[in-house]
Amino acid sequence: MSENRSIIIRTGLIVSLFLMVYPGLYSQENPGNTIKIGLLIPERESTAALHGAQMAVNAANGTGGPDGRNFSLVVRSMEGPWGTGSKQAVDLIFNEKVWALLGSHDGRNAHLVEQAATKSIVTMLSAWSADPTLTQAFVPWFFNCVPNDLQQAETIINETFDKRKQKNLVVIYDQDYDSRQALTSLLREMKGRNKPSPVQLSYEAYSSDPGSLPKRITQSNADCIALFCSPKVASGLYALLRKSKINLPVFGSLSVLNEDQLTESELNKFEGSFYVTSANWNSEKCRNFIRDYREKYGSRPGLVAAYAYDATGLIIEAIRRAGSADRTKIQKALAELTYSGVTGTIRFDERGNRSGNYNMVKIRNGLPAEFATD
Repeated sequence: MSENRSIIIRTGLIVSLFLMVYPGLYSQENPGNTIKIGLLIPERESTAALHGAQMAVNAANGTGGPDGRNFSLVVRSMEGPWGTGSKQAVDLIFNEKVWALLGSHDGRNAHLVEQAATKSIVTMLSAWSADPTLTQAFVPWFFNCVPNDLQQAETIINETFDKRKQKNLVVIYDQDYDSRQALTSLLREMKGRNKPSPVQLSYEAYSSDPGSLPKRITQSNADCIALFCSPKVASGLYALLRKSKINLPVFGSLSVLNEDQLTESELNKFEGSFYVTSANWNSEKCRNFIRDYREKYGSRPGLVAAYAYDATGLIIEAIRRAGSADRTKIQKALAELTYSGVTGTIRFDERGNRSGNYNMVKIRNGLPAEFATD
């Protein structure tokens, strides 16, 4: 049995045991004065999602929630041994008695949180993972406000093969969990649409001699490149490609543009590349978000902060419509919402995926061009 599978099973057993031994431990009403929303982040230093979510909470507390109560975040870090995320989710649900869970983490950890939320019947909204397998179990308590890998793959195919009429795609990938999910999704979509199989190059195979990778790309006669790597690896590879005078268009998934893992200078290395977006970023709400974020935190927001801001706003609006801590009402309200956020209009399909049409945007100053107002 794989380690991932074993921990997911243990998570389910732990939650089930809590519910059997202490059936009243998770009460329908939070006895405190505030409405608690649980936020799970990868590490203590992962401040982007925390800042974005806190901005949404601060804005909401101007009018309050049901019975005039304020909202508050209860934050837990998932750093530590593999499986820590499930323990933190259980703590938020049973000890902190949060009304809903918000996650800004990778797909591997998202599965653990989803398992805990499902067993406990608590709404869980993912604000960063694009893993499409999260919604394939038809769990009504799980939602994702980020375009998943299948949706992003479809957008990349539309842009490269259909719009630009390109024929030879090279995919560079690494062994990171999210990278492999992105690659699997792209290959599935390409096969389903009868597109020619891409050349697949593993970063690890060239890590001891990175300089040989540009030569291999040139030999492949590629006319475009897709980078499905972890943020640090992708930033270095993109800089290597440009230094090697490989000026082919480069495409990738949103997970690469992670301001918690990359410095501003590393994000800037993606200048001129193309990534999937879910919105027209040049909206009044987006401009206000950038201005307010700068004023409060002294830096520009990135995509992690933007999606966390919208996800928190979604949860708050669902709670307001539900009018109480009733978990079924909160889930139903979220499923029926159409929400205008910084990242565009958000609504969900029957599986909890974000629905809508997506397109590619050019990166400027480390952000989608419409989002980079500098």
